Amino acid sequence: MITVALSKGRILTEALPLLQSVGIAPSEDPEKTRRLVVPSLRKDVQLLLVRASDVPTYVRYGGADLGIVGSDVLQEQGLEGLYQPVDLRIGRCRLSLAAAHDFDADRRLVAGSRLRVATKYTRLARDYFSSQGVHADLIKLYGSMELAPIMGLADVIVDLVSTGATLAANGLTEITSITEISSRLVVNQASLKLHQMTIVPLIQAFEAATLAGTAPS
Repeated sequence: MITVALSKGRILTEALPLLQSVGIAPSEDPEKTRRLVVPSLRKDVQLLLVRASDVPTYVRYGGADLGIVGSDVLQEQGLEGLYQPVDLRIGRCRLSLAAAHDFDADRRLVAGSRLRVATKYTRLARDYFSSQGVHADLIKLYGSMELAPIMGLADVIVDLVSTGATLAANGLTEITSITEISSRLVVNQASLKLHQMTIVPLIQAFEAATLAGTAPS
């Protein structure tokens, strides 16, 4: 049995056409079921529903053979033990630096300056500010990042941005895009060797479906 790990929400919604295209669509609505392991339309493939941040862990340690996860999670956690064969071109957004409208970026974002930064992506934020020569005091939050500048908790935030509407609604503005994000197919390296006859065709099917435009643009 081949197990594919993925998370509910936007990635799952956008992944469903791909799953359908490669013949492993869930046999029941994953957004409504309470089951965490859902059969697919293929008898030898099942879907594992976990938190997005846990997808790489399940794949890395063999709890799943494949997974679909955002590149933000992969970059934050690292790619050790994972094979990343296909950019699925879904879940597109960007990791950005944002602040209140009155934040003086020209004066504050200079080499040698110091900022309080609220983010869930501490590794990526640290690397970015280090490359800019800015000293970042990182404050890890798990949600409602926009509140941090409003309440004086942080000077800036580093978070995922899609349309920018949530930033605007909370009086924040996007200063710069740090990196583009999309969802990737990841594979356990040991599983690839053990189940090559099953997994390689699946990888090829995902790649073909993506190139054919099955994924949302």
